[in-house]
Amino acid sequence: MEAYFDNASTSFIKPEVFEAMKPFFLEEFGNPSSLHKLGIKNRKFINSSRKKIAELLGCNHTEIYFTSCGTESINWALKGMALKNRTKSEIITTKIEHHATLETCTYLASRGYTLQYVDTDSNGFVDVDHLESLITENTLFVSIIMANNEIGTIQNFNEISEVCNRKSTYLHIDAVQAVCHTELNIQQLEVDFLSISGHKFNAPKGIGILYIKDGIEIDNLLHGGKQEHDKRAGTENVAFIAGITKALELGLSEFKEYKDRLNSYSMYILSELDKNNIDYILNGPEVGDNRLPGNLNLSFRDLDGDTITFYLNKQNVFVSTGSACDSTSIEPSHVVSSIGVPKEYINATIRISLGYQTTKEELEYGTNVLIDTLKQLKDE
Repeated sequence: MEAYFDNASTSFIKPEVFEAMKPFFLEEFGNPSSLHKLGIKNRKFINSSRKKIAELLGCNHTEIYFTSCGTESINWALKGMALKNRTKSEIITTKIEHHATLETCTYLASRGYTLQYVDTDSNGFVDVDHLESLITENTLFVSIIMANNEIGTIQNFNEISEVCNRKSTYLHIDAVQAVCHTELNIQQLEVDFLSISGHKFNAPKGIGILYIKDGIEIDNLLHGGKQEHDKRAGTENVAFIAGITKALELGLSEFKEYKDRLNSYSMYILSELDKNNIDYILNGPEVGDNRLPGNLNLSFRDLDGDTITFYLNKQNVFVSTGSACDSTSIEPSHVVSSIGVPKEYINATIRISLGYQTTKEELEYGTNVLIDTLKQLKDE
């Protein structure tokens, strides 16, 4: 049996999503920029998909732009703002962002921007008072992850956006891990930019979205053709646009059941660890409304995360030791380091992330293997 507990790294494509994509591989293959009927049909499909996504997310269709992934969406938002607005030179983020944000901000700092980090507490929540104190008339943007991909923290963006609006600074939200895993309405968030990646909610890898609030001008990241309202050059990936649209529709419609089921699964794992007297720390908030459903970031005393992962993998239980985008690092995750996990626990940190397809049988198998592995390693 297998237990796939790494859905935060990537999720499987739902069968309904794959069916929605198939016609654009086999039949509807026309280039949307072509003026014949094959191209025009796909152009109309893209337009209808854009409108559907906007309706689902609570924004205008003119604010939705298709990209290749979350990393591109983040890079475009942050670099696009910096290139278009050269009168302000300060940027603010946190130390627990995804590397797509951290590395982009570091790149901008190497080009003369002043980079500042807002404080977060031991559960990863932004210190809103500190954020307000950092923003000045010279602040160009604030970029904060909505739901942390490692420790599952869901930020209070009502407070964050209120501060940014009052201080007249742009706000970018990395919502890559949030979409279909939290309640999200862009109008209610009052955000300027929002980045999305399809493969985190059962769409294929290779498709993303960037929301850009109407009226805001940013520079293009890609140059060439006139696609995406002359904002992003490159022939559109129609099949994957079909996939992300269907996945978003399904994910939002099933969210309540998904949230309740995965939270109950998380509580099951924790209760089994407690029953077996496993010495662990749950990093991030308690299971509930402030934590991503199915996300457990666990640190174990005096063990090694890579060793735990190795032994679990041998028994077909698949977890991660942090973000999949940083899997080559042997150092503790920058996120768990930032929130102050004790040194006797930090090196044995793993992330369990359950998903839409996780069954009770898979849950029980994976939990039993994890507990047996931890006991075995403790005895060695």
